[in-house]
Amino acid sequence: KGGKREMSRTENVELTALCLIHRDGRYLLQDSAKEDWPGYVFPGGHIEKGESIVDAVIREMKEETGLTIRNPRLRGVKQFPIEGGRYLVFLFETEEFEGEVVSSEEGEMRWIHRDELSQVPLAEDMTDLLRVIFEPSLTEFQYVSDGDKWKTVLK
Repeated sequence: KGGKREMSRTENVELTALCLIHRDGRYLLQDSAKEDWPGYVFPGGHIEKGESIVDAVIREMKEETGLTIRNPRLRGVKQFPIEGGRYLVFLFETEEFEGEVVSSEEGEMRWIHRDELSQVPLAEDMTDLLRVIFEPSLTEFQYVSDGDKWKTVLK
């Protein structure tokens, strides 16, 4: 007990996954129905307790887009602080899928060509997330507190 205080390495973590489904320069995006996160987003959702991360992203894509995806590739991680811990988003992408696109209560699904992204209302951090997914030198997107506001850091 030499004055050292044991610090817990355990924190509250919320796990989610999203996926950029794309083909021929077109991205399948969701017009978010969430009032607190408006605009076009990648479909995704929560990873269930004990569920494989890959299984979760496959399940979420089926639920939100109607598509059965194959071989989703992990391209990075987004994270931000929450009460007592952090919120982690595993960022996947795939060009392999089958089925018919359907929308869900989460929002309407729409194919948008990458050249048209500047013409649609994207959710706040979509441009940075696309960079993490497609730029091999980037792996992490993080929100960090900068006094009274948040800033984003890409690594």
